[in-house]
Amino acid sequence: MPYSELIGYAAAILTTAAFVPQAWLTWRTRRADGVSLGMYSIFTVGVMLWLAYGVLLGSWPMIAANSITLLLALFILLMKIRHG
Repeated sequence: MPYSELIGYAAAILTTAAFVPQAWLTWRTRRADGVSLGMYSIFTVGVMLWLAYGVLLGSWPMIAANSITLLLALFILLMKIRHG
């Protein structure tokens, strides 16, 4: 595996894992008042585009990371809409 792929996977793991604490806190407390609806809306669309870009390139680190990040971001966004 080339170093560029290893760097890609490391970046994917770290940036995706960064969303887990927020998702967990939102799930546990059922509160999302500290989450910006505008930021998460824009961010979620951006992640969708990164995922599409990764698919077009056939880049598995981008596909894996952005698929998981998209699910986490959508979860947080939906919790924000539902629980404010």
